[in-house]
Amino acid sequence: MRAIKRICFGLAACLPAMALAASTAPAAGERALREECSAFSQAGMRDCLAEKAENSQKALRQAEEKMADTLSKWDEDNRYVGEAKKKLVASNKKFAEYRETQCELSASLSGGGAGNAHEVRRLACVSELNNRRAKQLRDAASDLPLK
Repeated sequence: MRAIKRICFGLAACLPAMALAASTAPAAGERALREECSAFSQAGMRDCLAEKAENSQKALRQAEEKMADTLSKWDEDNRYVGEAKKKLVASNKKFAEYRETQCELSASLSGGGAGNAHEVRRLACVSELNNRRAKQLRDAASDLPLK
């Protein structure tokens, strides 16, 4: 019985740290992307991140297209299919607005950083958010029953 109590108290003590880790995950993704490209010069790092952002944009575009295609094949009443397609278009637009604003914030956190510091943070943010959004869309599409 004592062992069970200790395990429960131990898990309870870890929950705040686990919640904090989950809430800071996006920054860790951006940081990991910057670290991946950090082997290059400052200009090379910017180019590396620009390529990652471009690749993530392509992946996002493919995920958006796949989701729209999947909705067309969704085994549901046309009314709900049409509604979901409209919501997807609106969601894609709102995501692009969110990404732009969020990545402007991320870039501003470079403060008085020299050189490409602002652009490096912005590109890492764009790549991270695009990749996350593409994954969300792929996951959502995979859950839909098809005709």
